[in-house]
Amino acid sequence: MDNLTSALTRLYLPGGATQTNLLAQRAQGQTGVDVRLVADGRTRAIAIPFRPVAGGLEAQHWTQLCDVANALQAELGLPAPAVSISGDSGYGLWLSLATAVPEALAQRFAALLWTKYVPDLPPPGSALMDVPPCLHQSTGKWAAFINPGLGASFAEESGLEMPPPHAGQAALLDGLHSISDEQFRHALSLLQQAPVAEQSAPPPSPSSAPASAPADGLLLKDATLEDIIQFLHARNIEPSFRHLIRK
Repeated sequence: MDNLTSALTRLYLPGGATQTNLLAQRAQGQTGVDVRLVADGRTRAIAIPFRPVAGGLEAQHWTQLCDVANALQAELGLPAPAVSISGDSGYGLWLSLATAVPEALAQRFAALLWTKYVPDLPPPGSALMDVPPCLHQSTGKWAAFINPGLGASFAEESGLEMPPPHAGQAALLDGLHSISDEQFRHALSLLQQAPVAEQSAPPPSPSSAPASAPADGLLLKDATLEDIIQFLHARNIEPSFRHLIRK
């Protein structure tokens, strides 16, 4: 089992699941291979899609993802989530649970998150997202996990022209941790206690956010190329930016 398959299994597959061959096939670009994140009605993965907002500002869906991801850590006390691009037109936020929960409970948790932190838009629905990295059948582009500092650059086209290096994908997942049972219960309790008025209030304008540096682990909405290169070099990874910018 390579490092990428090991990381995906550790974080997202149900206990006892034997789908390592399927993960490897998808990572090699094979389509029509279904990796199941639900077993016996239970799941360890909560994946929330963020799609472009019709009539909204450019990269508004990226700003919304950052708001939710930062709130997960700063307000709910949860570990940092993974961030992905979908291969077509959006992002994904990936939460890992240490213990599988009923699929309905995972969906309720995601819906409560959305209601509290993205109150001005309807929930994205309960459809399961494909586990990256994989080739999107419709667009022919790659879904992949990304460094959050690069997220804004994928606002218009959320896919890679070439398959992402497995070592880089594994490195992005290596430092992530699963949400413990106690952390999940605490966060669920906080979300269920949120007053209706707070859930329906519009989110603060990005311009009103504090200018101070964010705490370690929080997502950055913007980062310089030098920041990203330093991040990768610290993990002994040579950067390879394969996203093609249209002229």
